[in-house]
Amino acid sequence: MIIELDMNSSTPIYVQLRNQIVMGIGRGELKLGESLPTVRQLAQDIGVNTMTVNKAYQILKTEGYIKIDRRHGAIVSDNIDMDIVFREKLENELELLLAEAAINGMDKRDFLSMCNEIYSKIKVSGDSEPKTT
Repeated sequence: MIIELDMNSSTPIYVQLRNQIVMGIGRGELKLGESLPTVRQLAQDIGVNTMTVNKAYQILKTEGYIKIDRRHGAIVSDNIDMDIVFREKLENELELLLAEAAINGMDKRDFLSMCNEIYSKIKVSGDSEPKTT
């Protein structure tokens, strides 16, 4: 997986890194159970401070996307499930995106079409549908 960071963005580097890893999992570029680079190795590969990578990994761990084991390092979690907190976050973010789309003149059909197109690019562990509980 290729990590692309925008050093001039107002989005913090650790957030960009977190988002890139989540997108990699969602697109199937990172498989469930796959090992991630060590903090040091990833920091060196992308040219950032180790604390930046560590912060991104800690957020991903808290969110349940990765597991961190002192012996095996960071691995993509093999049981990522939607919980109520995530569902509420998702609903809030979608509501905001929908409001912005409507304000900018996008109709419901175009919005849903775009969602379907983007969703079709997402694939987790060979399933046709991402996991939910």
